[in-house]
Amino acid sequence: MTKGKTWPSEKRIFKDAVTGVSITQLTSYLSHHFHLYFTNDGFYDDGRRLLIGSERENALNLYSLHMESGELTQLTDLSPSAAKGIQGTYINPQQHEAYFTLDQSIIALNLDTYEEHSLFTLPDGYGFSNLSVTADGRTICFALSEDVSDRIAANLGQGYGGFEEIEESRPHSQIWALDIDTKRAKVLHEEQRWIGHVNTSPTQNHILTFCHEGPWEKVDHRIWALNRETGEVWKVRAGDGKQYAGHEYWHADGVRIGYHGFTESIERADGKFIGSIQFDNAGAEEYAFPYQNMHIHSNDAELIIGDGQQSSAYPGGTDQDYIFIWKKEQDRMNGPRRLCRHRGSFQTQHVHVHPRFSPDRSHVLFTSDMSGYGQVYVAEVPDFSSLPLVEQAER
Repeated sequence: MTKGKTWPSEKRIFKDAVTGVSITQLTSYLSHHFHLYFTNDGFYDDGRRLLIGSERENALNLYSLHMESGELTQLTDLSPSAAKGIQGTYINPQQHEAYFTLDQSIIALNLDTYEEHSLFTLPDGYGFSNLSVTADGRTICFALSEDVSDRIAANLGQGYGGFEEIEESRPHSQIWALDIDTKRAKVLHEEQRWIGHVNTSPTQNHILTFCHEGPWEKVDHRIWALNRETGEVWKVRAGDGKQYAGHEYWHADGVRIGYHGFTESIERADGKFIGSIQFDNAGAEEYAFPYQNMHIHSNDAELIIGDGQQSSAYPGGTDQDYIFIWKKEQDRMNGPRRLCRHRGSFQTQHVHVHPRFSPDRSHVLFTSDMSGYGQVYVAEVPDFSSLPLVEQAER
């Protein structure tokens, strides 16, 4: 395997059996593939290309997929034994460069020449969380957490083993800012809590969100914001003490934050909700949802998608393994309607469905192992009124 190697198109187009929506399968090689984490925009080159991870030829690497031709280009040639954060790769919004973690380093990858260089080396005794780049393209923000592997056996990528135990251990964590040009790095915030999901605003250079990681109902609060200029830290969407919101992400305006959540317990049949709020806690909007979503995404507050739950091994009339879609009209949220069935298992982090709108909202990008291997798909977004309501689809 070598950088720059190309693979012919693997695309095939089919229609969802329930909704009739046109779906394009972008990958079909007999190995796992996935798009970037749902908070990270994988489209670049004005939407002509998509960054994905692929395990073809028995090694995990980054690939560039040309959306029109379907051709795949290998961008990295990484050792199969190296620890790599491919799914958390983040594309610089101002230049053709992407960043990912590799063993103890943050690596910068030129998306045109495929050249790599190291920007940061992990301090002893810590592990990386995700990376995020500020809107001006100058700074990478990320979290580090104390390595507790000597006392806690964890496998977070496959079934969240050790998830509760790590949270209970209260590992020391820090949020860092790394200047891409100078490689100078500094600590912005630290505390004796497990910190993750650092997400920079796509328009406000000084604002980022982060979370207190762990079971949502057990942490003190999930969604937090940080002002990089002042150092101020505050809760986002504090709400009722028995309501828990998370899987936060930025709307395209860089002001509103989307999320979903539940009331009291994830097992409770009612009390599920989706919503959004400004980073200063103004303008909260929330709507009830009949199922537990694994993730939701939207570019704004007008059209929202969610991935429901994992596929069941048995057929039935209450299947929830669909990509659902809502549309805001006046002061209410209409839906959910069903866009397509994803049939994802969510068995490992790499095959989580993680639906995400394309920048123009014309398509929904998602990963599914409906065929046995994780593959990458895009579904067209038709007129909202043409899609079946949940009740209609279950008849």
